[in-house]
Amino acid sequence: MDSQKGEHTAAQVRRWLRIVIFGTDTRSGKAFDVALIFAILMSVTVVMLDSVREIRERFGLLLRILEWLFTVLFTVEYILRIYISDEKKKFVLSWAGIIDLLAILPAWLFFVLPGGQFLSTFRIIRVIRIFRILEMSQFTEPSKLLRNAITQSFNKIVVFLFAVMLIVSVVGSLMYVIEGPENGFVSIPKSVYWAVVTVTTVGYGDISPQTALGQFLSGLTMIIGYSIIAVPTGIIAREIVDTPKSKKTSCSSCGGKNPVSANFCNKCGTGLKAE
Repeated sequence: MDSQKGEHTAAQVRRWLRIVIFGTDTRSGKAFDVALIFAILMSVTVVMLDSVREIRERFGLLLRILEWLFTVLFTVEYILRIYISDEKKKFVLSWAGIIDLLAILPAWLFFVLPGGQFLSTFRIIRVIRIFRILEMSQFTEPSKLLRNAITQSFNKIVVFLFAVMLIVSVVGSLMYVIEGPENGFVSIPKSVYWAVVTVTTVGYGDISPQTALGQFLSGLTMIIGYSIIAVPTGIIAREIVDTPKSKKTSCSSCGGKNPVSANFCNKCGTGLKAE
């Protein structure tokens, strides 16, 4: 009898935790997520302040205490999410589960990797929950559109990156032969590094050609960099334009623009399919 009562109580607690932790459409669930986002922002702020030497020397103990309080809090929350999940393995391997794990893993790495706690700033990625909490559907649709465009253009981008790798390899090898170790191009990998920096128009300036032929090749590489730097943007933009969801239809009542797949106007609610 006592065991059945205990199981019933455990089931009630689990049901309540599910409502609070996963129930973004409930008052308690929204309050929990808002508090969680606030804690995430505060924890990231603490980690950033701890990296400033002057602040660490003055408030180091307080900052470390706060860091571990937040880490323990997020660890307990992660364990609870696994506990109340019906498919625990699926949650752990899901995108949200991996992000939650990355939010606490760097802090615990402190014991084996000095300075690893500063990687805890990764937990700021979890603030994307705010889109779900505030029901920002107007941001959800564009994010899906961008994700689909990147997925559709993946093969083209891979081919483009392969072509860029060939260019920097060839240019780096040529620059190694032209300039040589005496001008800073001590190896082909070092020269390829210079080519990557030049093609991407970053230009650190730690290595630069000294001969006329090397400077001529450097100029050509810069021009090539300006020519190809916009290619990925163009590929993705083309996919966005060609995606059916990116095309709009006008509402006859309010003139609002809606995706062609929409059944009702997102401004006035007028039916669109009947038109």
